[in-house]
Amino acid sequence: MATGEAPGRRGVNADAAADADSDVMAAMHAHIRSRLANMQRSGDPLARMRQDLEGPISLPLLELLERRRSPAAVLLALIERPAGLTMLFTERSPDLKDHPGQVSFPGGRIDAGDDGPEAAAIREAEEEVGMERRLVAVAGCLDDLLTVTGFLVTPVVAFVDSAYRPVADGREVAEVFEVPLEYLLDERNIRSTHRERLGTRIRVYEIDYEGHRIWGATASILVQFLTLIYDEQRTR
Repeated sequence: MATGEAPGRRGVNADAAADADSDVMAAMHAHIRSRLANMQRSGDPLARMRQDLEGPISLPLLELLERRRSPAAVLLALIERPAGLTMLFTERSPDLKDHPGQVSFPGGRIDAGDDGPEAAAIREAEEEVGMERRLVAVAGCLDDLLTVTGFLVTPVVAFVDSAYRPVADGREVAEVFEVPLEYLLDERNIRSTHRERLGTRIRVYEIDYEGHRIWGATASILVQFLTLIYDEQRTR
């Protein structure tokens, strides 16, 4: 009877689609892990930063960067959602002294008790957005990023189980949101401009998503990741 067969066919089609989605997710996992494992490391974060400068670096900025290098770590959390991988971002509380209201990755300073950048990034994610450590699988790290505020940031890339549900720490985090990785990989959604810091023009990236603006060090780290996992340079 036709009315009895249709649901069965729909069930088979749904199972096939789920299997296909699972294969795509597994392939992306493998691709990201492979890219991270085989990336050519840049040993000098200052040299890497110079690539984003327009003209020479000013002496005041150079002195600041050489004097202050506070170690920090952030977590690029790739969450396994039914529609595909998403990346998690936070909007910092407007009451914070440093960078109030800005979009960032979960993260912060590496404490003396942390067992390296990976442990620090996961600890901060647990504190800021309720990300349980058992749900996190680290895939690798990107090159350290030297910020104009004197932090030496290690970006830690990790896959997060679909069971994760964000819980924002109201003291530091005003909002938690996710952006589909597919959206971020579309170069039309990324633009570059320049800002001045202590007499030096620095290229910065900006991405808008549903009322949020991702820019500054967060966008620089994001573009480094996207460039690594994709075959085309995303700075056009």
